[in-house]
Amino acid sequence: MNIAVNTRCLIEDKLEGIGWFTYQTLKRITQSHPEHNFYFIFDRPFSESFIFAPNVHPVIVGPQARHPLLWWWWFEKSIPKVLKQINADIFMSTDGFNSLNIKTKSLLVIHDLGFEHYPQHVPWLVKQYYSYFTPRYAHKANQIATVSSYSKDDIAKLYDIAKSKIDVVYNGSDESYKPISEKEQICIREKYTLGKPYFLFVGSIHPRKNLEGLLRAFDLFKKSSCSELKLLVVGRMAWQTSNVESILKVMQFRKEVIFIDHQNLPALSSIMASAFALVYPSLFEGFGIPIIEAMNCEVPVITSNSSSMIEVAGKAALFSNPKDVKSIASQMAALQKEPTLRTKLIAEGKKQAEKYSWDKSAMLLWKSLEKINAKSSS
Repeated sequence: MNIAVNTRCLIEDKLEGIGWFTYQTLKRITQSHPEHNFYFIFDRPFSESFIFAPNVHPVIVGPQARHPLLWWWWFEKSIPKVLKQINADIFMSTDGFNSLNIKTKSLLVIHDLGFEHYPQHVPWLVKQYYSYFTPRYAHKANQIATVSSYSKDDIAKLYDIAKSKIDVVYNGSDESYKPISEKEQICIREKYTLGKPYFLFVGSIHPRKNLEGLLRAFDLFKKSSCSELKLLVVGRMAWQTSNVESILKVMQFRKEVIFIDHQNLPALSSIMASAFALVYPSLFEGFGIPIIEAMNCEVPVITSNSSSMIEVAGKAALFSNPKDVKSIASQMAALQKEPTLRTKLIAEGKKQAEKYSWDKSAMLLWKSLEKINAKSSS
């Protein structure tokens, strides 16, 4: 088969959730199936590190699609031309975008419908684009993959799509996320938090990730305890960050919060493995990869009792109401006060993390693709 893949989210040193899903699954799929040709379609110059095997053929097609108007042009004008040129049998898109102007069979990965539940957290024009095109993309696709049972049910319900058309392909965790020695942890803490233990937040900073709630909860936690724990925030400033900046100005324990920018994989995995706990109080997630990354590092997790996070974390996390600052703070306090609780969560986390791996993700994504091929052949 000639399999065309939308790889515009593969950008060197800038991989986040969808980018990592794309990278990890495609690397395994292309190497496991040398009998097929894969055409990686980029919208800009690419890194050779993304050409995973001899059967991967890169194609650069403009314009760089980073704006709703350019999205439309890229997917409705540029992509159809490329698919014809390479005689594609299947078009696979891992970032929620499809093309309505193609006859080629398509496999679409929709990670979540967060914009439907929290439209106020998305720029207006982006929201208009998503609201119009995403349901149409979903109906156009021959098969859909998504990253949790929660998201599967959400897509089926909101867009009136048969569940048989939607496959669950869970995320995984990179092999770099693993425990490190106490000596290495001490070095990391010395580098980032003056040697002090820290709660960790990882993710791009925008309202859906609920850093605002975490900052308020951390201030409350510090006021009610004598803990030396700090809060380390790792991630790029995305959009709508003015509320975060306003909260920081009035925090009593502002000096106990350390911000560092997006980190490469080796640095981030070491930071994760050195944390006292990951606090991930997101308002909404299709999956929540940092939850599994922390568990693989033998770091306990505090996360939200909403959307997919209950499903992903299972019995291996402390849950809080992400909209209730006191709820988040109380779980931080419980973990700090009860060493046995922390030990229990680490043990449970190790078992829970075994359910997820990128090898499994790649295998399941390939099965989704094979369903399309089987339907075409029948």
